[in-house]
Amino acid sequence: MRLFLLASLLTIASPFGAWAASPSDLVQQGQYLTRAADCEACHTAPGGTPFAGGRQFQLPFGDLYSPNITPDKDTGIGQYTDAQFLRVLHRGIGREGQHLYPAMPYPSYTKMSDDDARAIKAYLFSLPPVHAPTKPNNFGFPFNQRWLMVFWNLINNPDARFEPDSSKSAEWNRGAYLVEALGHCAECHTPRNFMQAKSSREFAGAIQAGWLAYNLTSDPVHGIGAWSDASLKEFLSTGQAPGHGPASGPMAEAVEDSLQYLKPEDISAIVTYLRTVPARDDGPEVVPATITPLTTAALGEHIFIRACAGCHLPNGTGRQSPWAALGGSHSTGDVTGNNVVQVLTNGSQIETDKGLMFMHPFTGAYTDEELSAVANYLIGQFSARQGQVMPQQISKARQSPEPKAAPGS
Repeated sequence: MRLFLLASLLTIASPFGAWAASPSDLVQQGQYLTRAADCEACHTAPGGTPFAGGRQFQLPFGDLYSPNITPDKDTGIGQYTDAQFLRVLHRGIGREGQHLYPAMPYPSYTKMSDDDARAIKAYLFSLPPVHAPTKPNNFGFPFNQRWLMVFWNLINNPDARFEPDSSKSAEWNRGAYLVEALGHCAECHTPRNFMQAKSSREFAGAIQAGWLAYNLTSDPVHGIGAWSDASLKEFLSTGQAPGHGPASGPMAEAVEDSLQYLKPEDISAIVTYLRTVPARDDGPEVVPATITPLTTAALGEHIFIRACAGCHLPNGTGRQSPWAALGGSHSTGDVTGNNVVQVLTNGSQIETDKGLMFMHPFTGAYTDEELSAVANYLIGQFSARQGQVMPQQISKARQSPEPKAAPGS
């Protein structure tokens, strides 16, 4: 079984052993692993140089900026040793001994093997160095006291590498490693507890950066239990699947920067693992059902026909491409409209093998009341549920646009 696992992804190293390899092979494998770990998304500012940092994340306790992880010796990671790099990924401790905030998903990366971490470092060190000082975080007391993370880590970071389950198949173990360690999927799809650590309701779905990261458990109603294997694989690889709508926001970014580059056998391994996640109902809180929209279905339908049906078609099947299809979408099935609101106010885009699929925001042309009406119309029309989007929800999204992905520093 171990020989099969080694052949699955890591020709130079895996959680189950190590291979000798040339430096060029190490860099090439590191690039694959870096994509699987989705490092570029968080460490690249909008319009900035990849991996040079500077991306802003608005957290409940202040603003955080991702650091430069190019090999620049003054402002990047150019002076990191292998041991120091491993300590960052496994324990969340920087070169100077400073504790990182768990916005950097080291509680998941701690499961990454030493060999995989070193391969990622080899790839990052092969990039052109970029001089880009990291902007200071803007946290108030006591959140600006990094030393307090010592106690957080004692409770929430196991500091342990992934251990294969001998009772499971090689494919299942490969999928578990990709989901739990490299892909750090639970960081977005698991509700947070009062310490802002992952709760015990793993993969039950959670609100992240204003978007709803959906339930990934095997529950057929709330999760992905009713999805076919083919649909899951297509959605993860391309960002859309017939009857399930397109990926948007952070998930679209994860597909664009990470998942689309994974080998088909690794996508299959992820699906195999997700199939075994215990069923749980949704994790995030929803708007109480007693709240009723302040706008009318007629207004929402009028705006949809005038402004949206040209691309999405009145029946939601999409005119230009499958990415414009709305029927079956998780987003339109969410009565709270979290992701629908984010798309309407911030837009969404994903780069695909068919080109850029893009939807612009609508905040400039419509009022809060009008956009909430559209959101509720979409929910009612394409999921037969009662939408509960309020104008205040639109207003809040206008004022505080959130970043598209989980932070990384």
